[in-house]
Amino acid sequence: MRRSTKSLQVVAALLLGTVVATCGPRAATGNSAAEASSAPAIAEPILPTLCTFTVRKSYPHDPKAFTEGLLFDGGQLYESTGMVGQSGVRRVRLSDGKVLQQAVVPPPYFGEGLTKLGNEMFSVTWKEGKGFRWNARTFRKTGEFSYTGEGWGLTNDGKQIFMSDGTPVVRVLDPKSMKVVRTFTVNAGGQPVANINELEWRRGALMANVWTTNQVVIFDPASGAVRSVMDLSELRRQAGGSDVEAVPNGIAYDEAGDRLFVTGKYWTKLFEIVPSGC
Repeated sequence: MRRSTKSLQVVAALLLGTVVATCGPRAATGNSAAEASSAPAIAEPILPTLCTFTVRKSYPHDPKAFTEGLLFDGGQLYESTGMVGQSGVRRVRLSDGKVLQQAVVPPPYFGEGLTKLGNEMFSVTWKEGKGFRWNARTFRKTGEFSYTGEGWGLTNDGKQIFMSDGTPVVRVLDPKSMKVVRTFTVNAGGQPVANINELEWRRGALMANVWTTNQVVIFDPASGAVRSVMDLSELRRQAGGSDVEAVPNGIAYDEAGDRLFVTGKYWTKLFEIVPSGC
């Protein structure tokens, strides 16, 4: 089937951003001719396709929440928020957005991603290299862990935790020790995708918001290859308005009900969507 013009535009925009990211001051240097001559032949990369969706329902969302993490587990919606002095983790009633339970992430920490594994929640902070463990029932802090670099997004596949740090690299962590087991690079058409932010696990694949854009990438957890791209521009217009900070951020999959939820920073709504071609 021939791709639509919109599909090509979305994918091209994503790839343009990744090419620019790899050409910055942190790009690797070296003898490219020598490297090319000695490099093994690889298969031609496959470009991602466009993942479309329909909106099934919308729910109220706290317009003061600088959303960093979102998850749905056991019939409950959980969210983590950022900004120093406003950071925390919370349990939210889906129907009206009311905060039912919460714990504060105190200054100087800037809260970031959140994931839940069993009766334990894990959250990370932006630049402080500090993460927290929480009892998912009482919301009491039960421990801390450290990591290098920045903390952005978190999710899990039921066994391992995946963590993003704003680069194209995703870390796979052992939930007991929170040590890195392996890493992989998110790539679209063979190019690394920068600014990988909030993460979600759905049907054997990872989903991620790409910071400052309206795009969600769906990629393979082994190779990091992006399979498809979802454009949330219209939802941002409906719920984020003209606020430049109100970017899409927050993906939650309800495995039991096979429902997918998305929202954004300072959005007035949380959307239940039905994806197609993802």
